[in-house]
Amino acid sequence: MADVNRGNRPLSPHLSIYRPQLTSMTSILTRITGNAMLISALLIVWWFLAAASGPAYFDIVNGFLTSWFGDLIMFFSVLGLWYHTLAGVRHLIWDNAVMMDIETAEKLGWACIGGSVLLTIITVIAV
Repeated sequence: MADVNRGNRPLSPHLSIYRPQLTSMTSILTRITGNAMLISALLIVWWFLAAASGPAYFDIVNGFLTSWFGDLIMFFSVLGLWYHTLAGVRHLIWDNAVMMDIETAEKLGWACIGGSVLLTIITVIAV
């Protein structure tokens, strides 16, 4: 039978006392950057298709991707790529059941964040 009291049940108490942790936030950010990289990849494919279509259409697409807004999108794409890569390495480390204590796991989270910012700056300067 259907649960007739479904709307009358109290919410779980964890919703009012939960404090977001660095490890959970970085895990969520890993999923977000993975999905954002798909959008970045589609923009790059759009650029290649425009290059194959002809100079008039390429000028439109290239103008968008090299504008300040396109540069901002590509900058955050590089940041997301580096973050997702470092977070993937962190998960490979955890798959081996090492560095899983809370203190070390938080250090790895900060290393992913700081490392991705540093590697993004190096990439932008180098290119």
